[in-house]
Amino acid sequence: MNQKIIPARRTEKVTYAIRDIAVKAKHLEDQGRKIIYLNIGDPPVYDFETPFELRQIVSEKILQSSANSQLNVSVYGDSMGLIEAREAVARYATEKKGIKGVTANDVFMANGASEAITLAIAALINPGDNIMTPSPGYPLYSGQIPVYHGNLNPYLLNESTGWQIDFDELEKRVNKRTKAIVVINPNNPTGANYNHKSLLNVINFARRHNLVIFADEIYDKLLLDGQIHTSIASLADDVPVVTFGGLSKNYIMPGWRVGWAIFSDPTAVMADYREAINKLLRARLCAVHPQQYMVAPALNGNDSHLPQVIQKLTIRRDITDKMLNEIPGISCVKPEAAFYAFPRIQLPPGVTDEQFVLELLNDTGVLVVYGSGFGQQRGTNHFRVVFLPDENILRHSYTLIGEFTAKFYRKYNFKPE
Repeated sequence: MNQKIIPARRTEKVTYAIRDIAVKAKHLEDQGRKIIYLNIGDPPVYDFETPFELRQIVSEKILQSSANSQLNVSVYGDSMGLIEAREAVARYATEKKGIKGVTANDVFMANGASEAITLAIAALINPGDNIMTPSPGYPLYSGQIPVYHGNLNPYLLNESTGWQIDFDELEKRVNKRTKAIVVINPNNPTGANYNHKSLLNVINFARRHNLVIFADEIYDKLLLDGQIHTSIASLADDVPVVTFGGLSKNYIMPGWRVGWAIFSDPTAVMADYREAINKLLRARLCAVHPQQYMVAPALNGNDSHLPQVIQKLTIRRDITDKMLNEIPGISCVKPEAAFYAFPRIQLPPGVTDEQFVLELLNDTGVLVVYGSGFGQQRGTNHFRVVFLPDENILRHSYTLIGEFTAKFYRKYNFKPE
């Protein structure tokens, strides 16, 4: 057989800049270059540690598991997830997030929030439908929507207001084939934490156009400067919301793949949609089983690890904000949550942010992600920085970025405003 196997056309639009750019860095690393990775939000890679008590719970469950005991974590679990995990998420949703009326039956567990999001997209859209996604926003959405023959419908966030949501922008983008709107709060890649006005605007908009709200709230505990997170579902009395969350970021365990979705359906309009998702859940059998035993202890615990996490992130955010804003040609909105910054850079005409990022990598070994991989307003250029590394690494990295940027401008005979 010598005829080429042709992949499905739907895969042509699947991109994921965060890891796509890492392929180029790995190639340089294989050649002996030292790479400073500021591209991926993976806290355990740095000096953040998964809480010991949660690791211990899972290890004990695995060791206790046997064919002769009632506990056997090696078997298939319930397709919706372990009941005690779903009950814990339901309590967390009602008591901590203020979402009314959530029970275990309104929750399903997933292999990370990413799987929950993918299933929610798959069960909602038909070919030609679209889902509104924030720009900038997490590229999982723009990568997965085309897989299910949906169209991308990005709405711009307002950089001048700290990346808040602009209601007028939403009205410009919606059309008759729009099925849902995504709200990532806190936002990846900007670090914005949305205020009540932005959230209420989205609810009013969704009500007007009969849309489901996809609320991505995976960073809801990583808040800086005393910020308070408001779950959009807690404000939505008559609009359907699917809220995505998980343990990955808040509990420093992204590789454990523990996520969930919470249905909030005050007017009972999602029954058929929920059953469609249940069909997909049953078809994939179950989410990872052993890790679900730590959901209840995590969500019912005192989060004793978080103060140190927030302290580190605050210091590193402040270094990021100060040093990036001191570089001529670069400006950065101060992040309020999570561990990302999305600085804006002035570039010579005809030069793209991807080109800048690749030259930065080749010249300095510093790896960031080009802003176009997350979406951005036409005519602007950005890059995303992850400020998880320790202070010395960050200072060194930003010094290299500053020196390279100056050299880059000289190369193109360009003076930033």
